[in-house]
Amino acid sequence: MTSLSKILMVIGALLFIIGFLIQFLHLGRLPGDVVIKKGNATFYFPLVTSIIVSIVLSLFFYFLGRFR
Repeated sequence: MTSLSKILMVIGALLFIIGFLIQFLHLGRLPGDVVIKKGNATFYFPLVTSIIVSIVLSLFFYFLGRFR
């Protein structure tokens, strides 16, 4: 296998895992996410979700670079 095919398979697996987490674990409505509702307007900032996604991506790229 070429390195491009390995990268594409890893990206596909990562997208599958992220899709699973978003769909079944409601990874966008965690405690700590900021939601402000005033009248007809809603402000949503996924603070904790952003931190978790950042940690997961950091680990992914760390291992990708380590085994490359």
